[in-house]
Amino acid sequence: MNMTFQRRILTLLVVFLATSCASAPDPLPASVPQAVPTLTPFQPVIEPAVLLVDPAAVPAEPTYTPLPRQNTAIENIPTPVLVDPSSSGAAADFSLMNINNPLTGLPVNDPSLLNRRPMVIKVANAPDTIRPQSGLTLADVVYEYYIEWGDTRFIAVMYGNDSPMVGPVRSGRYFDEHIARMYNAFLVFKFADPREYSYLQNSTLNEFLVVPGGSGCPPFVFGPDKKRDDYNNFFFDTPEWAACAASKGLDNSPQVIRGGFFSDEAMETSTTATHIFSYYSRQSYNYWEYDVITHKYFRFQEANDMLNGKPEAYAPLSDAQTGLPVNAENIVVIFVPHIFANQFDAKDEVYHIDLIDSGNAFVFRDGFVTPAKWERTDVNQPLLLTNLDGSPIYLRPGRTFYEVMGFTSTYTQDGNDWHFKFETP
Repeated sequence: MNMTFQRRILTLLVVFLATSCASAPDPLPASVPQAVPTLTPFQPVIEPAVLLVDPAAVPAEPTYTPLPRQNTAIENIPTPVLVDPSSSGAAADFSLMNINNPLTGLPVNDPSLLNRRPMVIKVANAPDTIRPQSGLTLADVVYEYYIEWGDTRFIAVMYGNDSPMVGPVRSGRYFDEHIARMYNAFLVFKFADPREYSYLQNSTLNEFLVVPGGSGCPPFVFGPDKKRDDYNNFFFDTPEWAACAASKGLDNSPQVIRGGFFSDEAMETSTTATHIFSYYSRQSYNYWEYDVITHKYFRFQEANDMLNGKPEAYAPLSDAQTGLPVNAENIVVIFVPHIFANQFDAKDEVYHIDLIDSGNAFVFRDGFVTPAKWERTDVNQPLLLTNLDGSPIYLRPGRTFYEVMGFTSTYTQDGNDWHFKFETP
């Protein structure tokens, strides 16, 4: 028996043991047909379903790498945007400036807000008694990702706006490191599993971790809704953070943040997309509906779980802080490896979500969809979205909402409706 054959046998045994410890995947809702594997990767088609990734290209034994293995050389990257105080050290005079937020491409109401470090804040999405959340319509960028046991969580990137209440704030995960680094941000969360918390504390992000403390600094506050239990009624007051950070001697200086590509010109492709469904589990599923008048996508969240034969049902998701429906100008579905470091992590569903190097994506704007690639060109810069030929994709100015899927997740196109089914290897 040669060494190559032995390695293959060992790899198969490792994969078998790891997958045997994980929970069985939830079935698709009745309205979404099961995706059929195909060796044609990542091409939107009219057939009922396709598998996103060529199985032959999937490594037999994935490994966890906490940071990008290499930077990808991409041409025509926008000039970084940096709002600096004057060279004399005095406060900058923004009164005559017309400054666009690099994360939205829109002018900001108060340009002085860009003269600081962004905040990425963990926001709960379960249990459903915590809804409506606060601050999602004031965030520049939002990420939704699977945490464990059927639930998802949001990361709200706060930069061009402030909100006296963002939350409810919940615990951190390994994935949060990637978002905090990309935006050079403070990471606001409500502690974490000891494995994940220890990892973050021992990283170079340690001085930028913001967790509950005493005496109102950091400025975590209890919400007024008495229907929430105390554990899920904790919010972050972003206007009060600057003074708190200064009192602690933290670096809250403006950061070099690469501007994205934005254009008001409508993106029209041959493929329309009115509804974007994301099915993470029987407990967590949602869809976005495009409105041609406002050029926005509006969020509808599951109204009940689908356990014990209950049918899928939806309700609009709103923001308690603004009273507005949760919305975005751009919806981006990205496919990212979800990896367990060991069998114990697999049993607990403690994922490493490797947002490194590059991967497949779909970009939705203006009621159309474009197959795309996401590129992590630098550890400390936002993702770059490109067409399959490497040319940049222009987003509509405004909020971008990322749905994070496992890299073996499947999708189905049914006319103008697109269904994404969360899966991991």
